[in-house]
Amino acid sequence: MADRQPAVFVPHRGGPCFFMDWDPPDTWDRQRRFLEDLPATLRARPNALLVISGHWEAPVFTVQTNPMPPLLFDYNGFPPHTYKLTWPAPGDPALAGRVRQLLGDAGFETAADPARGYDHGVFVPLKVAFPAADIPTVQLSLRADLDPQAHLAAGRALAPLRDAGVLIVGSGNTYHNMAVMMRAMRGGTQGPAAGADFDRWLTDAATQDDPVRRDAMLAAWSQAPGAREANPREEHLIPLHVVAGAALADRGVKTLEDHVMGAVESAFRFG
Repeated sequence: MADRQPAVFVPHRGGPCFFMDWDPPDTWDRQRRFLEDLPATLRARPNALLVISGHWEAPVFTVQTNPMPPLLFDYNGFPPHTYKLTWPAPGDPALAGRVRQLLGDAGFETAADPARGYDHGVFVPLKVAFPAADIPTVQLSLRADLDPQAHLAAGRALAPLRDAGVLIVGSGNTYHNMAVMMRAMRGGTQGPAAGADFDRWLTDAATQDDPVRRDAMLAAWSQAPGAREANPREEHLIPLHVVAGAALADRGVKTLEDHVMGAVESAFRFG
């Protein structure tokens, strides 16, 4: 279909990183430019956004049904102005209902959350990519067990939304060992970027020609070189599994590789 949207995985890095001063000042420039350029890479303007963020986990897949979600400033210790950011994108209860239907038809238990706002895994990157905040947006939780197979399957169930013009966005980080990154920020970086071995493996997995092979590799991600060093806990990686599942047979491409705060951070697109 002409309005078919891709499925994308984007990094949102740390807190409100794109909206504050850093030393050096260009720390986040590559990721900011990548997000700013994202809309121009789409074949058509999305009818809606479905976002899976690494900052919302629930016992079952839970869908935000709030028609006007507020922002959840779920970060700490940042400058006062970063708690006054705005991104007033409307919700989309009809899309939320369709998400629940698709997941339910695939055998998943689901729930609705009528009060949920947008966490910073949603509004920080999307304020850069879609600053007008005029595209209806729905957030879907991760399932708290973070089972990779289940999240791949959930993505497959949601794939029909792409043909309805819904851009499926996984928002997380391919490297999320904050202890290592904070040490790098305090003392500078030496030697190769942290997470390089895992990033090479992940790039190979996500860009496999065979979607069955791709999904099998991603399901076994924790056995990859440097996997647990890069992601001591996988909540920021698992949105990629939903996106890869929604890709179906579309081959993944790496759309960003950034070396920032001593680590490698990547983005991927399918379709």
